[in-house]
Amino acid sequence: MDKAYFDKAAGYLPDLCFEKVPDLGILLGSGWGEALTADEVLVRIPYSDIPGLGASTVKGHSGEFVLFSRYGRVVCAWCGRRHYYEGVGWEPVVMPIEILRRMGCGTVLLTNASGGINPALRPGDFVILRDHINMVGVNPLIGAHRPEWGERFPDMSEVYNRHLSELLHGIANRRGLRVMDGVYAYTSGPCYETPAEVQSYKAQGADVVGMSTVPEAVFAKACGMKVAGVSLVSNLAAGISRRALNHEEVVAAGETAKPHMAALIDDFILQN
Repeated sequence: MDKAYFDKAAGYLPDLCFEKVPDLGILLGSGWGEALTADEVLVRIPYSDIPGLGASTVKGHSGEFVLFSRYGRVVCAWCGRRHYYEGVGWEPVVMPIEILRRMGCGTVLLTNASGGINPALRPGDFVILRDHINMVGVNPLIGAHRPEWGERFPDMSEVYNRHLSELLHGIANRRGLRVMDGVYAYTSGPCYETPAEVQSYKAQGADVVGMSTVPEAVFAKACGMKVAGVSLVSNLAAGISRRALNHEEVVAAGETAKPHMAALIDDFILQN
C-alpha cells in the first residue's frame, strides 16, 4: 500500500483530530450508520472531502467521519466503509484504521450486516465475532513491509479481543437481545454467495457470511489494536433462505434493528 496515500488524507483532517487520543474508534457497516448518540460533535467531514477515501458507493453507508464526545469519552466514528469489491484497492478499505492508528487510538469496534448460516440464527440477531475465515485469499498486508504496521508475519490467533467480546455479550444480554458468538466468512462480493458456497462455508465452521470487516480487522490487529466485531444478521444466506437475496433486505433489517444497534454501541462506549 502507498504510504503517501494515507499521508495526504491525514494531512487534510483538522489538528483537533490529533490533539487528544480517542478512547474508541468505530467503523459502522451497512445499516449501522445512524446508530450513534453524541453529546457533542467535534468534527464532521464527508468522505468525499477526504483525499483518497471517496464517497461510499453502497446504500446504507452514509459516508461521514465524525469525531464526538459521549459520556466524557472521545470517539472517532467512520459512518460507512469502502469495500474491496469496489475495485479501488486496499487503501480506501483500511484508511479508517490507519487514521485511527495515527490518532493513537488503541481500540476499534467493527460492525457489519451479514447473512446467517448457522440454523440457530434469524434476521435481527446479533453475532459477536469470535473468529473469521478469509475466503478471498488476499489481504491488505501483502506488499512492502512497513514497521509502523506491525510485524512482517503478525499473529492472528486471537483477532477479536476476548474481553471486548465478553463486554458486548454482557450488554446484549442485559438488553434482552438475541445474541451468540460466531465465525464470520469473508467473501469479496459483490455477488451474493451460491447455495453450494454457503454449504461449503458452513462445513468450514462459519456462522455468518459477508463482504467486509476482515481486512480492517487484520490490519488493526497487525497494528496492535484491540479489535471487537459485531454483526447484525440481516437475512439468511443463499440456500438457507427460500427467497432471492437483495440489498434492500439488508437496509430494511438495519432500519428495524436501529434502536438495538444504537443501544449496543452506546453501552459499549460507556463501559469500554
